[in-house]
Amino acid sequence: MLVFLKAQAASVFGSFIDYLITILLVEVFHFNYVAGNLFGNIAGAIMQFLLCRNWAFNAVDGKVKWQVVKFIVVWIGSLILSAAGIYLLTRGLKINYILSKTIISVILGLTYNYFLQKKFVFV
Repeated sequence: MLVFLKAQAASVFGSFIDYLITILLVEVFHFNYVAGNLFGNIAGAIMQFLLCRNWAFNAVDGKVKWQVVKFIVVWIGSLILSAAGIYLLTRGLKINYILSKTIISVILGLTYNYFLQKKFVFV
């Protein structure tokens, strides 16, 4: 249970970075919300990888290059699911992109990301 809580804390902090970058790019620099989401996801993923590897899963003995490769594979899947989900909620249901991003981030963080990081990336 402690690993799950640590992984969720790492996810929350990664999401904070993700949101900060996304909102800055969309609201301040007038990027499209899909592009802002992409760059926010990249920044958040880097932060989450570092926190998960070094703290949540304590996987510092693993080969970092192989962990990065596996993390990127999982992250690409998450990025596709996130972009599709945000697009569908924002365009289809007319939900604000920030709320859409929050809904999708929570769903992916509790399911897809956690299980694949635990069972595939940081084993």
